[in-house]
Amino acid sequence: MKFRSRKLMAGTAGVALAALVGLTGCASGAPAGTQPTLDPDEEVSITFTFWGNDVRAELYNEAIAVFEEQHPNIDVDIIFLAPTDYWEKRQIEAAGSGLPDVVTMDLAYLRQYSQSGSLLDLEPYLGTIIQTDAIDPQVLSAGVVDDVTTAVPLSTNSWGMFLNTTLLDQLGVEAFTDGTWEDYYDWIAEVSDAGKAAGVDVWGGVDPTGRIENFELQLRAEGDNLFDEDGTPGFDEERLAEFWDSVSTQRDAGQLVPQQRIAEVQPLTAFDSALSASDATWDNTGAGFLANLGEGYDIQLIAPPLSVEDGKDLYLKASQMYSIASNSEHPAAAATLIDFLINSPESGEIFGTNRGLPASETARESADLDELSQTIADYEASIADRLGAAPPVPIVGYGSLHEKFRELGEELNFGTMTVDEAVTQFFAEMDVVVSSQ
Repeated sequence: MKFRSRKLMAGTAGVALAALVGLTGCASGAPAGTQPTLDPDEEVSITFTFWGNDVRAELYNEAIAVFEEQHPNIDVDIIFLAPTDYWEKRQIEAAGSGLPDVVTMDLAYLRQYSQSGSLLDLEPYLGTIIQTDAIDPQVLSAGVVDDVTTAVPLSTNSWGMFLNTTLLDQLGVEAFTDGTWEDYYDWIAEVSDAGKAAGVDVWGGVDPTGRIENFELQLRAEGDNLFDEDGTPGFDEERLAEFWDSVSTQRDAGQLVPQQRIAEVQPLTAFDSALSASDATWDNTGAGFLANLGEGYDIQLIAPPLSVEDGKDLYLKASQMYSIASNSEHPAAAATLIDFLINSPESGEIFGTNRGLPASETARESADLDELSQTIADYEASIADRLGAAPPVPIVGYGSLHEKFRELGEELNFGTMTVDEAVTQFFAEMDVVVSSQ
């Protein structure tokens, strides 16, 4: 594929994560008392980086072309990488104070890059160059680290429950509608038993306790966070053991999709391989599910279970964000590009929901929502009474904890580890991460 960019850079092997974490500092911004402005006559060149696939790259090419028509004095060089290479390349750049001007940021890495001093304080640009009136304040707050705004969300998603209604109809089992987590576990068992009786490889679901997000939702419903701002966990060994043990009956009875079957269908999931009739995950996963399932399948999106009455377990997550590098020589031009990519009707029309549901109402109104995208938009509107404040920005090292949690969940489902052993291993890993905060 040929890109319009004049600076398309590839990822390379490089420094370890510690090189970036070891940097100290805080987000920097415009000099005090100054109002950031863009000189329309000054010719500048800025770099912009994002992750994705060829489809997203073409959309960005189209959007940047429109931006440069509107701002002929700003030349944008695109740096596009696959997700697997993206953060390795950013670590190398940050260690050498050479990040691109505009960086597509992920919530999991925001604290790491903010606390290292790699990102600009965006406060002077908010409401001036980057318009924020069209973005929900709760969503906007996701870009704040240590009271400093270092990123602006461009899209949102929320945790939800997908159901394969085609499989359920074939098995003659009613779809799960609402109830507690215990109700959901019982429903999983019912579907799995129906699949076994019919002689088909269909189960009610994968092990819900294999995902740290489900644990986080239960903690939030109880009034706790997974981790507080300073890295303090909102749970102890007993609470984690209770969570992992909550499906032990279904696990022992073979009523969850076997881990071996999950491994066999990778990189697909059990849900989009039609092995599982349900899956709790981020709502913007639906398009991929439908594409992989193919024609003949219908899916439904509902709110996940809730065991605490009136619990505020859900939140709108910033699925992607934009930041400006503190080393940028043209922050006003970078902010102008961010405003266009987040707020402009042209951007909304070009991208639709490719980057997630647009966080800006202006862009969202211009996006052509297909049936599934409209379903996701309706879903996010329907869970308003369950939305709580967004959790603190993830601690540095959260990515390794997320992966450890997943690995231990696999061990539990393979039957190669006990719950107590899994809890001990996770807390050992967590102690290392938290102590480094």
